[in-house]
Amino acid sequence: MNTTALPISLLKDSNTSIIINQSWFIPLDILLLVCLFLAILMSLLFFFIVLTDKTCHTVPIMLVTNSCFANFSLTIFLFWMTIITLYNDLQQIYYQDSFCIFRGYMTHVAFFWLFYSYFLQAIYSYITVIYPTRLFWQSRKFQFFLIILIWIVGFICACPGIATGAIKYLVDDQLCEIPFHFSIVTVYNIIYIYLIPVNGIIFIYYKLILYVREMNKRVTSANTLLRAQRELKMVFRIVILISILLTLSVPYTIFVFMGFFTSPLKYDFRIALTFVESSLLFFMIVVFKFTDPVRASIMKKLHQRLNVVAPIMT
Repeated sequence: MNTTALPISLLKDSNTSIIINQSWFIPLDILLLVCLFLAILMSLLFFFIVLTDKTCHTVPIMLVTNSCFANFSLTIFLFWMTIITLYNDLQQIYYQDSFCIFRGYMTHVAFFWLFYSYFLQAIYSYITVIYPTRLFWQSRKFQFFLIILIWIVGFICACPGIATGAIKYLVDDQLCEIPFHFSIVTVYNIIYIYLIPVNGIIFIYYKLILYVREMNKRVTSANTLLRAQRELKMVFRIVILISILLTLSVPYTIFVFMGFFTSPLKYDFRIALTFVESSLLFFMIVVFKFTDPVRASIMKKLHQRLNVVAPIMT
């Protein structure tokens, strides 16, 4: 009979006297890998359409593509993490590899990119409606500068997790993350990754609703009102996308707040990440649904292909 020798310190860290490889580990790992792989394929398809279709070469689509890239980056790191988890579960390995801490760090960076990329879209819609004459703020160069700035800030803001040693190897979950317990780093992550961008998006949506209502009360040109309504619709879609991600991440949120008052549950990250990782596939489906130029480009290509195939069949 094969046995696995484990250091006493490792067993103490896991708060268990013995580590048991549960029967649901492997099927769950495979299911998550399939969902993440499909999300990666959909992201690549989105990038291909944006690059090849000139109608998609606009500032709003550039911002949407940035969000898609953030989602793609997060999916890649979670896919990498899940592959290692599956391998460790199959081989019953209970120690971290050399890139474990790096993957934990990069998932925080990618989450920052994702939420702030949608915050940037909401800000662009707000500027377009409230300050239509500030053309420089709406320009491709300025928006691209903001995108680069967000990427850089994402790396910097996630540094406390490594600098303080908060990101640790969790043997039961086979990954490196900040454990679910009350700490300054945990509160810091909640504020800068989630609360600031999500509340900012909701605030902008509320302000645009009030502005459009005010425009309806006074004499306003049809084009101006139409543009304001279009941007309001864009921000509403952003709110829906963020709501989907936050709703499917409810178990993660519950475990975070439970960790403030009680000891972490066993396999809490496995359970929480199951919902987070599966949500990324639904996230990409909704992105395709809401991005009208990309969806129109796909339908046009399908229509052209059907027109080519039909004469051949006849």
